[in-house]
Amino acid sequence: MSVPVRPAVSTTLVVPAGTTAAAAVEAAGLPNSGPKAIVVVRDVDGRLRDLEWAPEADAQVEPVAIDTDDGRAVLRHSTAHVMAQAVQQLYAEARLGIGPPIRDGFYYDFDVPKPFTPEDLTAIEKKMGDIVKAGQRFHRRAYGSLAEAKAELAAEPYKLELVDLKSDVDTSEVMEVGGGELTAYDNLDRKTGDRVWGDLCRGPHLPSTKHIAAFKLMRSAAAYWRGSEKNPQLQRIYGTAWESRDAQKAYLAMLVEAEKRDHRKLGTELDLFSFPDEIGSGLPIFHPRGGIVRRELENYSRERHEDSGYEFVNTPHITKRHLFETSGHLPYYEDTMFPPMDLEGAEYFLKSMNCPMHNLVFQSRGRSYRELPLRLFEFGTVYRYEKSGVVHGLTRVRGLTMDDSHIYCTQEQMPGELRSLLAFVLDLLRDYGLDDFYLELSTRGEGPKFLGSDEEWEEATETLRQAALDSGLELVPDPGGAAFYGPKISVQAKDALGRTWQMSTIQLDFNQPKRFELEYQAADGTRQQPVMIHRALFGSIERFFGVLLEHYAGAFPPWLSPVQVVGIPVSDAHVEHLEKVAAKLREHRIRIEVDSSDDRMQKKIRTAQKQKVPYMLIAGDDDVSKDAISFRYRDGTQKNGISIDDAVAEIVDAVKTRKQV
Repeated sequence: MSVPVRPAVSTTLVVPAGTTAAAAVEAAGLPNSGPKAIVVVRDVDGRLRDLEWAPEADAQVEPVAIDTDDGRAVLRHSTAHVMAQAVQQLYAEARLGIGPPIRDGFYYDFDVPKPFTPEDLTAIEKKMGDIVKAGQRFHRRAYGSLAEAKAELAAEPYKLELVDLKSDVDTSEVMEVGGGELTAYDNLDRKTGDRVWGDLCRGPHLPSTKHIAAFKLMRSAAAYWRGSEKNPQLQRIYGTAWESRDAQKAYLAMLVEAEKRDHRKLGTELDLFSFPDEIGSGLPIFHPRGGIVRRELENYSRERHEDSGYEFVNTPHITKRHLFETSGHLPYYEDTMFPPMDLEGAEYFLKSMNCPMHNLVFQSRGRSYRELPLRLFEFGTVYRYEKSGVVHGLTRVRGLTMDDSHIYCTQEQMPGELRSLLAFVLDLLRDYGLDDFYLELSTRGEGPKFLGSDEEWEEATETLRQAALDSGLELVPDPGGAAFYGPKISVQAKDALGRTWQMSTIQLDFNQPKRFELEYQAADGTRQQPVMIHRALFGSIERFFGVLLEHYAGAFPPWLSPVQVVGIPVSDAHVEHLEKVAAKLREHRIRIEVDSSDDRMQKKIRTAQKQKVPYMLIAGDDDVSKDAISFRYRDGTQKNGISIDDAVAEIVDAVKTRKQV
């Protein structure tokens, strides 16, 4: 899941030279307290600035409210500092790691002699409350030199390491690097202005702790310093913070509901899949009922792809090392691939991506412009060595089946192909029940990681941007988030709880066609290089399965439900009548079971409800005499005396039309 970055309001302000952003906000009559308070501003370069910022020349800025994504990130970063202050005031021996904002919260890492207990978290939360009530001011301060910073931070070994790595912008606590400036944030006493506590940080921060309206510490866990197992293990405390108590209350209620919907829990309760220790971490097996859901997901996708002109291919699970060297993947992904196998004097890798093999399909014979666009598609299983700490149910696995498509087209076809491709993806996701989207555009960053010329990247990025804008959806920038071979659009979809998941991705690639020397014969007889478009609809079937399972809370729509209908006889004498109904439904390939167990009818109904079966058909004496059925729905509503033909017609229609009931 990723977080969009949106401006708070459309208003723009001018901060006159020598005055503060806070003064400009006040002069404009914008709120400076409460859940809509303006807490930072965004300058013309897109950089967030504290309200105490005073530009040397007149500056146009955009006010950012605390209840926006950027405003909440600032709130949570400031709350992380309050937590760190509370920890050090309670545990003087604690040494500071880093404390960034994260989605819906924050964390801070500490080097302490022993792990934090629940009682410790209660004490820390109480101390934080005292700091918030004190109304301490956050004040930015620039160090005059590295030597000054190191002298001040002599007792903080992890902060000293960050000073030495001050140009590494991947560490969120490292300060500005454009001008080589090193900054700290001090917490100042509201009345005296004295420094109470401080932290190495690039900011920005809230004007005051008074803006922290609601916070809660969630849990603690062990975490390696800077994410490396070679480094010391620290203690991480996670928390959340919100602009109002009501917002936090709603979030905590959502967490309770999310726990009920956890796909790992539902997978066990509904007998869909499991993760046997005998196979290994991150390698799921699907049980018969889970296999039905997976098959339906795949079958509908196949049908839609065939209708849209895709051609299906199939490629092996292993390959020689040279293939990934040619594609350029190996230098970037070898750490996340399973170790190679030595066979007959060659190194073989488990396949970690499908695109190089699809290039070989294109390369297998001469191609003409008349064949383009060539749309190749595969449900290709790949293997990635995810670290054990990040493996999570179906949403982060080591063996995954990608619905991978690679489209080869001409330069002229590229814009139209991207527009139709994006429309195809969004339409198909809607059919699966997801319909709240925005788009994210991941672009090239700095450094040698990114292959290809500036011109190629600019053209690819602008073409993707235009296709995204043509969709009419909100487009959010993701600077530096592109793959090494080209920019990408990712579809971000919200589920029933409002959580955002990255779904489909569309990537442009000028590099692999060049590295594989892919060519087609153009209309004028010349040999031209095709453009390559990477596209995954589900991302992986396993992850998409997990997302949908949580989205529906296990109550899949009828067309996806493992068991679509359960027949429930009032007594054994009514089983034969239900079997007649079942036979009619099976003629339409409806998945129906007749519960002929010894359980009483009410227990059979409860069992079907727990299994989240969409339809229950109940038969008693009156139903048999009228050649009818009693129709009970998953939500508990019921219709009695429905003719068998009408009941069959309703169920068949719901399944065939993929109704979201």
